[in-house]
Amino acid sequence: MAQPIRIALDAMGGDFGPKVTIPGAANALERRPDSSFLLFGDETAIHAELASFPRLAAVSTVRHTKVAVRMDDKPSQALRSGRRVSSMWQAIEAVKKGEADVAVSAGNTGALMAMAKVCLHTMADIERPALASLWPAPTPRGYSIVLDVGASIGADARHLVDLAVMGSAMARALFELERPSVGLLNVGKEDIKGVEEVKTASRLLKEADLPDLDYRGFVEGDEIGKGVVDVVVTEGFSGNIALKTAEGTAQQITDYLRQAIGKSLLAKLGYLLARGAFRELRDKLDVRNINGGVFLGLEGVVIKSHGGADPVAFARAVEIGYEMAHQGLLTKIRETMAISHEHDAPAKDSAAATSLPSSQEAAQ
Repeated sequence: MAQPIRIALDAMGGDFGPKVTIPGAANALERRPDSSFLLFGDETAIHAELASFPRLAAVSTVRHTKVAVRMDDKPSQALRSGRRVSSMWQAIEAVKKGEADVAVSAGNTGALMAMAKVCLHTMADIERPALASLWPAPTPRGYSIVLDVGASIGADARHLVDLAVMGSAMARALFELERPSVGLLNVGKEDIKGVEEVKTASRLLKEADLPDLDYRGFVEGDEIGKGVVDVVVTEGFSGNIALKTAEGTAQQITDYLRQAIGKSLLAKLGYLLARGAFRELRDKLDVRNINGGVFLGLEGVVIKSHGGADPVAFARAVEIGYEMAHQGLLTKIRETMAISHEHDAPAKDSAAATSLPSSQEAAQ
C-alpha cells in the first residue's frame, strides 16, 4: 500500500485560523483519504475544532506553537519574530526535515514566500521562485495555469524561460499531460511586438525545443481565459494585476446576475426555468474552485491559500498541494530544467543583454 501524502498545515494562517483550516482539511480528506496531517498552531484552538472531525483527528498530529504570523506583518518582521517558532515557519520546516510532503498556509503571502525561501532555498539554476495559479478555461480539465502572479516583480529573459519550465512541470503534475502547451503573455502575437526580454525569451524557447514543453509563442490578455495554451507565462507585476482583475470581474458578473434575477417576478420565473445553467455558471465563476497558488522553484512544495478562504476554498488548496506532492512536481521541474540549461551557454550573452535588475518582493 502506498504511503499517505503528509500535509503540514499552518493552522493559524489566514483571516479565520483553525475555524477554516481544520474544516477545510476535513473536507480535503474526504476526497483524498490517503492523506495525513501535521497541524501547527495553538493546540487548544486546534483541538476545539478537531472535536467535530474525528476522522481528521485520527490521521492528524498537533504541534503547539505560541506564535502566529499576522496578515499585516512585513516579511522582514515575520522572519525576525516568527522564524523557527511560528506555525507558518514550522509547517515549512516540516517539509525541509522530510516530515511532510507539502506545506499549506492561508497566511501572509510575503511572509510565506520569505520564510519558504530562507528555510527551503531555491532549486539549483533557479534565481527566484514564482507563484502559479489556476485560471478557469474551456478545456477538458477546466483550467489553465498562469505564472508568475505576484511572487516577484520584473523578469529577464532567462527567468521567463525558467517560469515556462516550472509552469509546464506543474501542468504535467496537475493535468497529467506529457507535453503541456506554453505561451508568453505579450501585447501582440507578432515577433516584433513587446519588450526585449519577452522577445528574447520567446526566441530562447523556440531554439530550445524542449521535449516536455510545447512552446506556442505569444498569448494576448484576452486569450488567458480561452485556454489557448495550458500555461501562460508572465512576470509577477502584470500577472498579479491580471489575476486580481479576473477575480473582480467574476464577482462583478455574479453580482449583476443576482441583481437582475431579483428585479421582477418574470426574471425570478426565468431563473427557476434555467437554474441548472445558472448553477453551472456560478460554479465556473466561483473563485473558491481555483484557490491555491503553488510556489515553484523551491526545494519543497508550498501552497498559498487566499487569506479570506472559507473551508471549501481552503480544501481546494490542500488538494492542489496533495496533487503536487503525489505527482512528483519537484522531480518534473528538475528533469525539464536540466535540459533547458543545456542551452544556456550559447544563450547567455543574448539573455544578459536584456537583463533587468533583481526584483523586489511583491507587496500582497
